[in-house]
Amino acid sequence: MTDLFLYDDSIARDFEPFALTRPVCELRAGALLLRERWERAIGMKAAGVICGTHLADFDEPWGVACGPSTTGTIPAGSVLANSRCAVAFAPAPAADVWRCDGRVAAVVLPRAVDVAELANGEMDLARLAPPEGKSVDVPGQWINEVWDFIATLGTLLGSDIAAIASASSLSPARYALIGGGGAHPVFVENAATVEPHVYFDTAAGPVLIRRRASVQAFTRIVGPVMIGEDSQVGGDKITNASIGEVCRVHGEVSTSIFLGHANKSHEGFVGHSYLGRWVNLGAGTITSNLKNTYGPVRLWTPRGEKNTGLQFLGAFFGDHAKTGIGTPITTGSVIGAAANIYGSGLCPNVVPPFSWGDQPPYSTYRMDKFVEVARRAMARRHVELSERQVRVLMEAYERRWRADGEARRSR
Repeated sequence: MTDLFLYDDSIARDFEPFALTRPVCELRAGALLLRERWERAIGMKAAGVICGTHLADFDEPWGVACGPSTTGTIPAGSVLANSRCAVAFAPAPAADVWRCDGRVAAVVLPRAVDVAELANGEMDLARLAPPEGKSVDVPGQWINEVWDFIATLGTLLGSDIAAIASASSLSPARYALIGGGGAHPVFVENAATVEPHVYFDTAAGPVLIRRRASVQAFTRIVGPVMIGEDSQVGGDKITNASIGEVCRVHGEVSTSIFLGHANKSHEGFVGHSYLGRWVNLGAGTITSNLKNTYGPVRLWTPRGEKNTGLQFLGAFFGDHAKTGIGTPITTGSVIGAAANIYGSGLCPNVVPPFSWGDQPPYSTYRMDKFVEVARRAMARRHVELSERQVRVLMEAYERRWRADGEARRSR
């Protein structure tokens, strides 16, 4: 094997509100990024991701670059893996084809592949599999719809925490457990801080607190929960949550994912929701995750509104989305990237990217002002907004979709 490449297929490229600004392999499923899972499984760092052309300049200090270029080729012998497969965080057996739940999830390319063959995302990796190659099955979960990140969270988190602890040779820590015991362990990495009067309920799953993270006094952690590096959590109940690196989380959180560098620093319930990078929720922002009818939640997608089959589903916040003080978010909402919304009235369940205002029809966020604010917000976390990433955001601005399903973009 020469290199590892991730492939965002056409289904992944519709995972809004995230796909407008990032490759799907850079989304967190369970405790880990989808890319990190494949890197562990194959045993090498990703060399690039094949995704929509609007992400050609994608640039994050911790992420993988998109590439090769649209005119390039992927060398024979490279591994091409489907980003949507949340493969188990463990070394995979040597093979030519890796299958997950009966579907081809990754292949060793028997020939050089022109990136143009993958440009529209319609290529099934089974068509690129070596005809006589060795095939093995690997455990994992397919992310078939954007809400599957939430639906699979508890299952993935429990196994991920155990795998990470084993790989890092972590021993269970001794902390106060609700009821004096728990079925699962608590793992605390070096340089993490757990203040007195933090209580852990591990009856349903384990807890992992990563390097330099801190948990403040009077917090109740109900596993499975992962708190990422340099994140600060405190002041309420955190249940079934995956909190990425450099986040600030206060108030009640349930069954939610924080991709990383996201702020929820004040009171307000967030449940069954997904926060992209650089999201900031104003004090008192509340998400609803249950309909008054107790029926299944419907969610907007670029291919039309769909029945998720889930009784509990909150909101999906795209990268750089912001809410003002006291903003209520309705059940099953999609808040587009770089939207800046505020006001005490219930927002609609679809807010297009780069929206600005307190009620629809929203104004459009001026691009120069947005970049200015993004630079300022990122600098507070010692991250520079690169010129390449500015180009990605400008491309997102040009291709932003509308609530009626029409989009000013192509795959």
